[in-house]
Amino acid sequence: MESYHAVLEAIASSHEQGVLATIIHIDGSAYQKEGACMWISESGRTAGLLSGGCLEETIAIQAKDVLQHQQAHMTTFDMRQEDDSSWGQGAGCNGIIQVLLEPVTAEMRADWLAVKACLDRGEHVLLARKLDGETSGRENFFFCSESGRRFGGFCGEMTPKLRSLLDSAPLFQGKNGICIIDGVQFYIQHYWPKPRLVIFGANPDAKPLVSFAKQAGFFIVVTDWRPALCSKEHLPDADEWVVGFPSKTVPQLGLNVRDFVVIMTHHFQRDQEIIALLRDQPLFYLGVLGPKRRTVRLLSASEIPSWIHSPVGLAIGARGPEEIAISIIAEMISVLRNGPASKKKTT
Repeated sequence: MESYHAVLEAIASSHEQGVLATIIHIDGSAYQKEGACMWISESGRTAGLLSGGCLEETIAIQAKDVLQHQQAHMTTFDMRQEDDSSWGQGAGCNGIIQVLLEPVTAEMRADWLAVKACLDRGEHVLLARKLDGETSGRENFFFCSESGRRFGGFCGEMTPKLRSLLDSAPLFQGKNGICIIDGVQFYIQHYWPKPRLVIFGANPDAKPLVSFAKQAGFFIVVTDWRPALCSKEHLPDADEWVVGFPSKTVPQLGLNVRDFVVIMTHHFQRDQEIIALLRDQPLFYLGVLGPKRRTVRLLSASEIPSWIHSPVGLAIGARGPEEIAISIIAEMISVLRNGPASKKKTT
């Protein structure tokens, strides 16, 4: 999903020096957006992507020089040309991409680990990276989490503008890029926790949903009342397994407005109980597996509320567990990026 999660995990697991490369500005179109990043270790290991593969080799070469001199470097790629002599060998992305490469010192590593710790706690973090003047040094970085924690080396105040950027960003959104704040040029980036997907039901058809959603960047929690199914052995790609009946597990889960939920127990009374428990929960997404008429019966209502996605998943004519899982993940990503998706479905 977001490349910075892979990058932060790589920084946390490596004791090597390295370079962080971040797209800070795009003029035109490109494969990735502002905020996409890549980590290059001194041994050449990488995490994250800046493009479909047409920039990474050049960035890795430039990273060696950045690491050697311990100086940040700004580089620009003009992707508008489509001949083989241009960047990307005919990629034709039709955009100009500005990338900032900077060494990750021991102090900066500590800051990035602090960002990861905030995200692991479920907190949104804002980075304001000063670009004016000398581009190297921790003193150009200012981080603030939604709980108010501040770190980094920039000694400036938490201005009303910065506070507004942090507080007013829609969930999982917020514009990344260069902006002017009080006459000073900054690069602004929002870091969001991995969206949590809670799956009620650990039947065999949950396996592809767990696996594909994990690859797409979700944090996966599976809950079921059957210990043999709700286990690491049965669903190894999940992050957490919560065993118990819904009346016990729903309060335990601490569901909130950032959570995605899919109900797929294949047990009518159990699904009915779960929906009743979730009626007053502030969720980002709720999907129910099964035809629309079944969900109407679950709700004992004449129609399905707009906040319930039923049948769950985009209407792509999916067949079988794998295709259905893909349709569900596609719908969740659509909601994540754009709000509720337009769907045309039949019962």
